[in-house]
Amino acid sequence: MVKETTYYDILGVSTNCTQDELKKAYRKLALKYHPDKNPNEGERFKQISRAYEVLSNPEKKRIYDQGGEQALKEGGVENSGFSSPMDLFDMIFGGGFGGPRGHRRERRGKDVIHQLSVSLEELYKGAVRKLALQKNVICDKCEGRGGKKGAVQVCVTCKGSGMIFKVHQLAPGMIQQIQTVCTECRGSRQIINPKDRCKACQGEKTVKVRKILEVHVDKGMRDGQKIVFAGEGDQEPDLEPGDIVIVLDEKEHAIFKRSGNDLVLRMDIELVEALCGFQKLIRTLDDRDLVLTTIPGEVTKHADVKCVLSEGMPQYKNPFEKGRLIIQFLVSFPRDISPETAALLENCLPPRPQVVIPECAEECMLVDMDPEKESQRQSHRNAYDEDDDGGPGVNKVQCATN
Repeated sequence: MVKETTYYDILGVSTNCTQDELKKAYRKLALKYHPDKNPNEGERFKQISRAYEVLSNPEKKRIYDQGGEQALKEGGVENSGFSSPMDLFDMIFGGGFGGPRGHRRERRGKDVIHQLSVSLEELYKGAVRKLALQKNVICDKCEGRGGKKGAVQVCVTCKGSGMIFKVHQLAPGMIQQIQTVCTECRGSRQIINPKDRCKACQGEKTVKVRKILEVHVDKGMRDGQKIVFAGEGDQEPDLEPGDIVIVLDEKEHAIFKRSGNDLVLRMDIELVEALCGFQKLIRTLDDRDLVLTTIPGEVTKHADVKCVLSEGMPQYKNPFEKGRLIIQFLVSFPRDISPETAALLENCLPPRPQVVIPECAEECMLVDMDPEKESQRQSHRNAYDEDDDGGPGVNKVQCATN
């Protein structure tokens, strides 16, 4: 005896109907009350889909027949595995409804992502790189069927859904339903007799091929930028192929550092060059030589920053416009000079300021300080202070005597 017949009444079938009768009833009602055809019947469409989703599943149907919708709720399977009404419609009809809005959802394969290491020179000048990879394509021998015509059958175990439900009893009157991939068809929803399988793909419907892609790295592209080959991903029957996505990985350069469209470098110059002027050569990323010149009397201070306009990175998709070449000058001072040289320099340089020294002033000596040793010394001092105070987090106790 069936305790509750609401779902049967919604579909207009008897309680002992077959799966074919159930599916036929759902098809008829789903087409009639689809929101694209009847926008005001959205709730009715949901009820039809919910009723079919329960009654087409043998385990859910058994629970519903024994205890009605309340039994589904108490068993924790009220919404377990329930897809949206539109997804259920697409699964039954193999696509969306042909209305003006349409609910067609193309099933799409996964994107394949590859990282491509590129040099700063290639990003500056542009380059064409070839990338070899393996991908799955639909077998042309069996046209993606996996076997001879008519040999492919709907899996009986999962009834073509690719999923099965397992019920676990947690306690008396309490069960848990778990959805897992069908072990018979391994989620493919179809089975093929071993003797009828395609010899080329062994029933897998796809074969592996080697693909060579030409990757065009345009001038001005950046680290992490993506180059997309649409539809070049793995192929599967009834699936739209995904994309192959190439992600650029910029290698570190020995001289230049990129900052947006600017190029930055540090240049060492001698003290005589800083004071008396210099000429320097810079080899660009496209193998040109730039000459940097300062005139005598133009003093370059340590850590001075100057730039050359339009000698940075080309702009992406506008390569004739370039950023700046930014240069920081680091002056190399001599470690020591002879007294004779110092006297000659003093005659050439502006006079030093005069200092009046009091009679009671004390003379002291400057020594070099090693920052690393100073840091270790400070650490030892802090550790000594902690020991002297009884260590961190230790409360001091004072004793009082009468």
